[in-house]
Amino acid sequence: MATIYDIAKATGYSAPTISKALNGTGLLSEKTRNRIIQVAKEMGYAPNLSARTLSTKKSSLIGVVYDDPMMNRYFDHPLFSIILNRFREQVEKSDYDIIFLSGKNAMSYTAHALYRSVDAVAIINPDLDHYADFREMAERSLPCISTNDTIPGICAILSRNYEIGYQATKYFIDRGHRRIAYLSGPNYEFSRAAEERQSGYENCLAENGIPVDSSLIEVCPLWRADSAYEGFSKLIERAPDITAVFVASDSLAVGIYRYAEEKGISLPGQISLIGVDDDKISTYLHPRLTTFRQDGISIADMAAEMLMNQIAGLPVPPEVRFSAKLVERDSVLDLKKSSI
Repeated sequence: MATIYDIAKATGYSAPTISKALNGTGLLSEKTRNRIIQVAKEMGYAPNLSARTLSTKKSSLIGVVYDDPMMNRYFDHPLFSIILNRFREQVEKSDYDIIFLSGKNAMSYTAHALYRSVDAVAIINPDLDHYADFREMAERSLPCISTNDTIPGICAILSRNYEIGYQATKYFIDRGHRRIAYLSGPNYEFSRAAEERQSGYENCLAENGIPVDSSLIEVCPLWRADSAYEGFSKLIERAPDITAVFVASDSLAVGIYRYAEEKGISLPGQISLIGVDDDKISTYLHPRLTTFRQDGISIADMAAEMLMNQIAGLPVPPEVRFSAKLVERDSVLDLKKSSI
C-alpha cells in the first residue's frame, strides 16, 4: 500500500505538503492539490486513520531556543537573525507557529517545551549551560534541529567551518603572507566553530610548508570586541612581526580595529585581516573588512525541512553543512604586488 512518502517521491513534493493536500489543509494552489490527489488515487493510497487521529493532538507549535549569553547581539546577530527570520517564514508555510522557549526561569528548556506541548524544537543559539536539556529532548525523541552546535542525537545544520579557516589562510598565503595569526573565539564541547576554523587554518599552513606556531594563536573568552581587544594586545606583544590575522568573527575583528587605531598600527599596511560573518559593520570599517558570509538562508531552509521531516516521521542525517562565501574588500594587502 502506498504511503505519503511514496507519493512525495513520485510528485517531487515534501511529505508535509502531501499531508496538507490529502487532509485539505495548508495554503496550496488548486493545481498542486489536485495533482497530489490524482497521483495518490493512481497509487492506491489509503489514509492511516490511527496516524490521522494522532496528528489531531499536535499543537502546530515549534519551540525556538534563541539566547545570547556570549555575544550580546541577540536579534542583531549577522547570522542567527537571518536564520530565525527565514526559519519562521518556512515553517509558517507548513501551518506552524513558533514560540520562544526560555531557559532563564525556574523551568528548563525541556520542561518549557513539554508545558507548551510543542511539536518540535529549533535550537538556533542556546545558552551553553543548558546542554543537558537538549540531550533530554533527544532522548525523549522530540524532533529537534540545531543551527550552531553539534549535540548528540540532534540534527545539526552548520557552516563548513574547517573550509572557512582553510580558505582564509590560503588567501593570505597566495598574497605572500607567512606570519599569519589566528584570533579565536571560545571553544566548547558542543560549540566547535572556532575550533573547526582553527583546524582549517593549521592544516593549510602545514600543507603549504609553514610551521604551525602556537604563539600565533590567541583564544578570546567571549565573542565580543572588548575580548578581542585584550586578546589581540597579547598576540601582538608575543609576535610583533605578524603580517596577517584570520579572525574567527567580525565582532572580534572590531576589537583589532580599535586597538590598531589607538596604537597607530596601519591596516592593512602592517597587518591584514579576514573575518567571518559579513556583519553589517564590516562595510563601514576602514579599511572595509574582507570576510566570509555564511549562508543563513540555506541553513534556515534546511533546518525547516529537516524539522518537518522529523515531524512526518522521516529519518534525517546527523549533520548537514553549507559553504560560506568570501567577500573581498580592502583589509588584505597583497605583499607580492607591494614588493614589486
